[in-house]
Amino acid sequence: MDTLDDILDTLNLKGALYFRTDFSAPWSVSVPDLPGAARFHLVIQGQCHVRLECGRSLCLNSGDLIMIPRGKRHILSHSETYSAPPLEDVLAHANYDGKGVLTLGNGDPAASTQMVCGHFTFRRGADHPLLRALPDAIRITSAMRATQPWLDETLRLITRRVFTDSTGSAAAITRLSEVVFVEVIRLGIADTPAMQRMLEGFSDRYIGKALQLMHADSTAHWTVESLAREIGMSRSRFADRFRHHLSMSPMAYLSEWRLQKALSLLDNSQHSVQQVAIQSGYQSPAAFTRAFTGKFGIAPSEYRRQAG
Repeated sequence: MDTLDDILDTLNLKGALYFRTDFSAPWSVSVPDLPGAARFHLVIQGQCHVRLECGRSLCLNSGDLIMIPRGKRHILSHSETYSAPPLEDVLAHANYDGKGVLTLGNGDPAASTQMVCGHFTFRRGADHPLLRALPDAIRITSAMRATQPWLDETLRLITRRVFTDSTGSAAAITRLSEVVFVEVIRLGIADTPAMQRMLEGFSDRYIGKALQLMHADSTAHWTVESLAREIGMSRSRFADRFRHHLSMSPMAYLSEWRLQKALSLLDNSQHSVQQVAIQSGYQSPAAFTRAFTGKFGIAPSEYRRQAG
């Protein structure tokens, strides 16, 4: 079992395209916060300056992609700027109905900035050390794409789909963009030590096996000792090595993961809270409710009611 696939599946990763652009200078737009999501912008033609909420500025050229993992507010513009009109005002001014191309300005189409913009969402309450380790932004340049044929071809397919508007394009783009999320994470780890240590842990001979055991059967009565025994390490060496890669103890990881599995069960099954508790590895519904409420600030029954 691929641990990363299991994580993204349980966290309910979904991709969505929200518009493609044709912006003629001068133009700028302030993109608002989108909690629990990761935004992305792929430049098809022209140039785009991105100012992050932290103050960092990046310049994207044709073929470049930026992913903003935690959906934080940012500014897109034709040149460096510190302010821009809100996205909702720009959409209203352009009379954009959510279909086709978002057009700003009336300049030369050959000199305009064309982009594909979208986002990835996760289940409400989704949490994992991997998400917490993601940086403010990951930029993938056209030069980086050239060394990654799988990612490069996927982005080319998305671009072709976006510009055809054929039946089934939206569904295809959604699936393709989910592949992009995984590939961007893999490619972006070099600039993020915490992510690099974590993904190295997934493929580590010992830690990777321990993670596979926990993900394959999160309801088992795992202990640090039993996991260390299964993978052939001493208890202390295993605990230290696990913390090095995941920045938390094995039992803390397992506890968090059980609650993420519980969220998935509450969303995707008709099982009672008691059944969800058992299937999530808890000895009693009371213990499960305490842990769930402590993590998410809401009881399991109320979470399900609000989720509809």
